[in-house]
Order: sequence, then structure tokens, then C-alpha cells
Amino acid sequence: MYATERRELIEQALADDARVAVAELAERLAVTTETVRRDLAVLERAGVLRRVYGGAVPAGRGSLAEADLRERAGRSGAAKRAIAERAAAEIGDGFAGSLLLDAGTTTGALADLLPARLAGARAEVVTHAIALAAGLSTADVALSVIGGRVRGITGAAVGARTVDAIEALRPEIAFIGTNGLSAEFGLSTPDPDEADVKGAIVRSARRVVLLADATKFGEESLQRFARLDEIDVLVTDAAPEGDLAAALRDAGVEVRVA
Repeated sequence: MYATERRELIEQALADDARVAVAELAERLAVTTETVRRDLAVLERAGVLRRVYGGAVPAGRGSLAEADLRERAGRSGAAKRAIAERAAAEIGDGFAGSLLLDAGTTTGALADLLPARLAGARAEVVTHAIALAAGLSTADVALSVIGGRVRGITGAAVGARTVDAIEALRPEIAFIGTNGLSAEFGLSTPDPDEADVKGAIVRSARRVVLLADATKFGEESLQRFARLDEIDVLVTDAAPEGDLAAALRDAGVEVRVA
């Protein structure tokens, strides 16, 4: 395969998944990791991508970058479903109590599994995510919806009313998403209103379960909303490595790989 063909395939992989990993590209393209790194360097100089630990992300992906729900729904679908299935196992048999669901496409995949998982249980689902609430409203699940000003890009209620309502809750488990997960910065998201809501969710719950695929590793958005030691469990599709793995271990975070 010619270098031009390889680089076109790398660009397409970035468009599909928003992040590429060196090892996966080497296997897919049947070349060495050194060849992939050289291709990434060329594409970075051309302004196509930005290299990060273990791979690369699109060049325009900075601390304020944020895709809308429709765009994110088409990314990493298999990984999100696997993460959701593994996260559902955190709800033990015979569970009784309340679950708080953050907005997002991975938490949305989990929401799809909850009617079956909670069948016959004395449980209630609480969310500020309009899309998740709409899906659960026709299911046989006790549901409470937290209101507020809705951000169109995420379909999530935000603002002081939303934060106040969440801070008045004490759910058994909160399932939360993130835009970035890094060893030094923790969990982050681009929008300050979203960060306030996510931070309130983390503080309110007895147990916090983070759902994050490997594309989030090493990313840092503008607003931090939680430290690593505020998270109890990370459910992901690939084992973290290097500094992130060490930081999660030091923070006492249990890692579940789907």
C-alpha cells in the first residue's frame, strides 16, 4: 500500500471515530508502528490532525470542541454498547434505590438496557437528559426528570435550577460521561454550565460510575468537573495505559474493561 493510500485511510478513520490509535492502525494497515507514526507526523504538519498519547485526534479538536448528539451517536457505536452492557452489571441483582443518569450517547446506550435490568426492582431513574427521559418515558420504569434550560447540542438541562435540584438528591449510583479524561486534569467538558451539572452529579451520588471510551483518554476540555479520586468506577472499552493508568490506580478508581 502506498503512503498516500495509508494517509487517506487514516483520515477516514479519524472522520469515523474522532481518534485513532497507533497500534490499531498498524494492524489494520499491515505496517509497523514506526510507519504509522511517520504518517501521523506528515498529516500533523499538513494540519489534518493533532498527535496525542498513543494516537491522534482531528486538528480542530481543542478544549472547546464539542460534537452534537447526532454526530456523537454515529461514533464508536459498538464500543458504547459494550460499555453500557458492562456498566449495567454495576447494578447488582436485587437492586433497590435510585439511579442518576447523566446526558450523553454512552449513558443513552445504558438507558436502553435499564427497563430489562430493573424489571421487578424497586428502583427509580432520575435524569436531566431530555433524550434519555423520552426513551424511558414509555418503558416500565419509574422515572423522574430534572428540568432547567436545555442545551441543544447535548439535549441536557443546565443552569442553577438544575444544579440545585441535583444537589438535593442522594442517589445510590450515578452514571456519568465526560469529554476528557486525563491523569493531571481529571474529568472535563467544554461548557461551564455542563460542568456545573456534572460536578453536582458527582457530589450527590453514593457511588459514581464513569462511562468513557478510549477516545477520551488523555483529552482535556476547558472545564474540569471532577478529580479522579471523586470517581469510584471507570467502565471503558480499552485498558488505560501509562500515566493515566497509574493515576487511576493511585486514586483508587476501579477499572472495568468491556
